[in-house]
Amino acid sequence: MSTRKRPLEGVKVIELANFIAAATTGRFLADLGADVIKIESAKGDPLRYTAPTEGRPLDMHENTTWELENANKRCISLNMKDPKGKEAFFKLLDDADILITNWRVQALQRAGLDYETLKVKYPSLVYAICTGYGEYGPDKDLPGFDFTAFFARGGYLENLRQKSDVPMNVVPGLGDHNVGINLAAGVLAALYHAKLTGEGEKVETSLFESAIFNMGMMVQAAQYPDYGTPYPINIREANNPFNACWMTKDGRYVQTCMPDYNTYFKKFLTALELMDIVEDERFFPVQNLHANDLGTTVYDRVMARFGERDFSEWSKVLTDADIPFALAKNWEELLEDEQAWANDCFYKMKYPSGERILCKHPVKYHEMGPTPYNRGPYIGEHGVEVMKELGYSDEDIKQMLEDKTLYVWEDK
Repeated sequence: MSTRKRPLEGVKVIELANFIAAATTGRFLADLGADVIKIESAKGDPLRYTAPTEGRPLDMHENTTWELENANKRCISLNMKDPKGKEAFFKLLDDADILITNWRVQALQRAGLDYETLKVKYPSLVYAICTGYGEYGPDKDLPGFDFTAFFARGGYLENLRQKSDVPMNVVPGLGDHNVGINLAAGVLAALYHAKLTGEGEKVETSLFESAIFNMGMMVQAAQYPDYGTPYPINIREANNPFNACWMTKDGRYVQTCMPDYNTYFKKFLTALELMDIVEDERFFPVQNLHANDLGTTVYDRVMARFGERDFSEWSKVLTDADIPFALAKNWEELLEDEQAWANDCFYKMKYPSGERILCKHPVKYHEMGPTPYNRGPYIGEHGVEVMKELGYSDEDIKQMLEDKTLYVWEDK
């Protein structure tokens, strides 16, 4: 393993946030060597208690979701409503480079923690904020989760469902992780500028804004209603029948992706041995597959053909023909995916109950080598050591613990 210094060593980050999106940004920076200090209440981040929703045991000592979002961080639990707790928070900011928050703007303003207030005292601070719907507009103060602000409001659920069915199932974290990495990119650019000039910056993104960017190709195409088929659609009626999921004889789904129908027409259908279509001049080349039901005819024939063989047989056929495809895998299969293990996607964490497989961040570094994976902190675990670093005496810390201004979780 490389002993090269990680690029953000010496950078101090204060994370005043809960749940997933903003925590993803903090985790990304912590992996790069930043000292990320997470601030929690005595009860802790609500994310600590989401195990039943995810189908895993509720255990403070074995919380795989908590590790995913908060590994490599330190944690201090402060009562921010207590003047002494607020004072300690500002002392943390005195030498901080970055503040990450996902508090609603109104709450930040009431607490005197909004950007306009803080930049007066901390002009070089990079202030990173993640919201549900953005900082402006009629819905800026609405609560936002990725199920709502990202998947629903952002165009996923209505457009990506089958027209004849309910929207797809969504699971926690998909939108949040996307937004967290977007925010991290902005933070790193602002940090670079701050180190060069001494000038801080406010960096903002939201679940809603990120979803719109992700959907950009189709949002823009929606301006041309006379072309193609408006969504939602049944995949059988898609503009390109080759970008579909096919069910094999053994009940597995195979997704193919051929962005241009005409380019792949002969190659794909020859591999499937559908020569009558290959030799029928009506099907190639074409500009509009919806004319005379050409697209649905191709779709139905291909789907029927896939139903004649198991996935193992089709895998060899498609690989030999160099057709872009992938098996629709479940999560249990991903845990054993040879390609994922070869590319260092997982980390084996030891818990009291045994070993568990955790997912790593998808960005890798060649010269720096793999980043460490230290478990996420317990509530207030590093509170005493952080307070000592701020210059608080043992007596001061003892009093704050007794007053519940400072809290350290203990297993009972």
